[in-house]
Amino acid sequence: MKNPIVSLCFVFLWLTFSCSTEKEPEVESYDVVVYGANSAGIMAAYTAKTMGKSVVLIEPSQHLGGLTTGGLGYTDIGNKYAVTGLSRDFYRRLGDHYGKFEQWIFEPSVAKKTFQDYLDRAGIDVQYDYRVIGVNKEDGFIQEIELEKSGNPSADHRQVAGKMVIDATYEGDLMALSGVSYAIGREANSVYGETYNGVQLMTGHQFPDGIDPYKTPGDPSSGLLWGISEDELQPDGSGDDKIQAYNYRICLTNDPANRIEITEPEGYDPSMFDLLVRLFEAQPDRRSLGNYFIWSHMPNNKTDINNRGGFSTDMIGMNHEYPEADYERRQEIIDAHTHYTKSLLYFYKTDPRVPEELQEQIQEWGYPKDEYVDNDHWTPQLYVREVRRMIGEYVMTQANCVGEEVVEDGIGMAAYTMDSHNIQRIVIEKDGKKMVKNEGNVEIGGFGPYPIAYRSLIPKREEAKNLFVPAAMSASHIAFGSIRMEPVFMVLGQSAAVAASMAIDAGQAVQEVDVPALQEELKSNPLADGSTADILVDNDDEAQVSLSGDWEKMSRGGYGPSFLFAGSAGNNSARFSPSIKDAGKYSVYVYFSRVADASSQTHIVLGDGFEEHEMVIREEDVRVEGQTSGEWVHLGDFDFKPGTAPFVEVSNKNADGNVVADAVLWVPVR
Repeated sequence: MKNPIVSLCFVFLWLTFSCSTEKEPEVESYDVVVYGANSAGIMAAYTAKTMGKSVVLIEPSQHLGGLTTGGLGYTDIGNKYAVTGLSRDFYRRLGDHYGKFEQWIFEPSVAKKTFQDYLDRAGIDVQYDYRVIGVNKEDGFIQEIELEKSGNPSADHRQVAGKMVIDATYEGDLMALSGVSYAIGREANSVYGETYNGVQLMTGHQFPDGIDPYKTPGDPSSGLLWGISEDELQPDGSGDDKIQAYNYRICLTNDPANRIEITEPEGYDPSMFDLLVRLFEAQPDRRSLGNYFIWSHMPNNKTDINNRGGFSTDMIGMNHEYPEADYERRQEIIDAHTHYTKSLLYFYKTDPRVPEELQEQIQEWGYPKDEYVDNDHWTPQLYVREVRRMIGEYVMTQANCVGEEVVEDGIGMAAYTMDSHNIQRIVIEKDGKKMVKNEGNVEIGGFGPYPIAYRSLIPKREEAKNLFVPAAMSASHIAFGSIRMEPVFMVLGQSAAVAASMAIDAGQAVQEVDVPALQEELKSNPLADGSTADILVDNDDEAQVSLSGDWEKMSRGGYGPSFLFAGSAGNNSARFSPSIKDAGKYSVYVYFSRVADASSQTHIVLGDGFEEHEMVIREEDVRVEGQTSGEWVHLGDFDFKPGTAPFVEVSNKNADGNVVADAVLWVPVR
C-alpha cells in the first residue's frame, strides 16, 4: 500500500511544477499596429513600414482590400484633384495593368493583386482571421489589444502591443473598445447647424406615389409587404440611430467562357419581391435593367452593379443592429444580405412576374469564374457604408463640405457629393391614401474639393493618446457621406501612418503632432519612399499660370476647384509654368474636362526649357471613363532641368468650339 503522505507530496510537487512552467501569453510588440486590411489599412501599413517602423497588419476576415477589392470597381471619385499620394499611385498602378496612365474602373482580382504588391514590396504579411475582443489602456495610451481567432474563438488569444495603433476598419471596433466616443445614425440638424442631416424624405431612389404597402391592397389588417417597416415618419431633420442601407457591389460577367449560372439560393422566397412587382406595374415604360440597377461595365466583360430606384440591391432597414451587434449577430446580418441579393438576381432571371424585356436582358449574365475563387465566386465584402463614426478632436460637418468652414490642419481632401442611401422603407399618408416610401436618401453636390482635418482622425486627448481612426473617422452623418470614399480612405490611412511615425520619433501623443510638418511631409514625399514628387500646376495656381485673352472660369466639373474655358473667337492662351527642382525625364500630361460644344482640336505648345514643341490634341484622343469630369492626355516624355523656363501653353488657335485650360502635370519617369 502506498504511503498517503508521499502521494500527497508528489501531487503538490506536480502541481507546483505545472503552475511554474505555464507561461503567460507573450505580448507581440510593434511600433505600429494596424487593425483592418482594407484600403486604408493597407496604405497605412505600407507607409509606416517604408518610414522604418515595425508594423503588424491584422485583418478580422480572410479578405484583403475591403470594398476596393470587394466589387466597388466603378470608383466614386468626386474630383481627381482630391486623390493624392499613395492613393493616386494605386490608380496609376491599375493603369499600368490596363495600359493607361490611370485606371478608375477595374476588376476585383486586379485590385487585390495591386494591393498585394504593395505589401510584398514592404515585406508585410497580413495576419488574417484575427478580431479584437479587448483593449488594455493606461493613462490614455493603448497598451495592448487582445485578439481571438475569428474562425475559432475558443483557440488561444493573442496580445499585441504598439506604440501607435491605427483602427482602419469600417466598423471602428477597436476604437469603441478603447473607450473613445462615437456616434451611430443621424444627428438632428440642430446638433451641428446642418440642413441635410436627420430624417429626409426626398425624391431620390424613391417609389412613385400611390403604391399600396399592404399584402392585400387597401387592407391594413393583411399586414405589410416584405421589407416595409412599421415605424412612423418622424419630423424632417430629426435625429435617430438608424443607418443607411448596405448592399453588395455585384460583379457579374456576360462572357460565356467565364460565366457561372445564377441559380436558386437555399431558402429562396419570391414573396420578398412582391413590392418590386408593384413597382414594375407602376412603371410600365421602364423596361431596362438600367432603370432598376446602376449597371456599370468593367473591363473584360464584367460589372460593378449598384443600387438604383425604389427597390434594388439596397436591403433597406435590415442593418440597423449591425454597428453594435456582436460578431455572431453581424454575420447573420451579412448572411441575410447575401441571401437577399442572390435571391434578387434569381428572381429577375426566373420569376414570370418580371417584365419580359428585363428578364431577357439578365439572361446573359452570371457569376465570373475568375473572381472570388475562394468564396464561391461571390464577394466576401458587404458594402457597410456607415457603421460607427468617432467623435474626435474635430467633427467634420456640412459646413466643411460646402466651404463655409475651412480647416487649416488638412491632411487630405474629399470631393464627393454629400451622399446617403435610404435608411428606412415606411408607410406615409398622402392625399388621404396610404403608400410606401423610402426615407433617408440625400444627394447634394455642387461644391469643390475641401480639406479634411487632422483632428478628425484622432480621439479627444482625454480618451486616447496613441490611436488613429482613418475610416470610422470623426464626421457627422451627412459629411461622412461625402468623405467615405475608398480613394479618400487610402489618403487618410497614409496620413495617419505618417503622423504615427512622427509621433513615435518625437515621443508624442497623437494630439501633439506638428501638423505643418506633417502636411509638408505628405506634400514633399507623396509616395512615402523619398522619390521625386509630381509637379502639378492647376489653373487656380495664379503665380504659375499666365492668361491672355478672354477666359471664363467654371467652378464645377473640372480638375480641382475650377477650370477655364474659352470659345473659338479671339486669341486666348493659358501658360502653365512648373518649378523644376530635380533634373530628369518627366512625362507631361494635360487635363481635359468635359465641356459642351467642345472644339474638335486643341492647340498646345510645350517648352522644355530649351526648345518648343507644337502639337494638336484631337477630341477623339480624350477617353473619359467612369465617375470623372475629364481625363489626362499624354503629351510626351521630355528632359527638364532646374533654372530653365519650361511651360505648357493651351490656346484656342484653329479651334472650332470651346477650349479648356484646367491643369498640367509633370510626372517623373521612374
